[in-house]
Amino acid sequence: MSNDPDKEGPVFSAEDARQGEIILRTRTRRIIFIAGLVGIVLLMVLLRFA
Repeated sequence: MSNDPDKEGPVFSAEDARQGEIILRTRTRRIIFIAGLVGIVLLMVLLRFA
């Protein structure tokens, strides 16, 4: 393994590496997101009582 800084990969500033936002701009994306959350809850409930 070499110590060549050019081969270590990209370096990002703290500003660029921070957490992103979930942006649900369209109605379809919001519906899919909420349906996924509801589906996870339903799956947990079904597995709990199965």
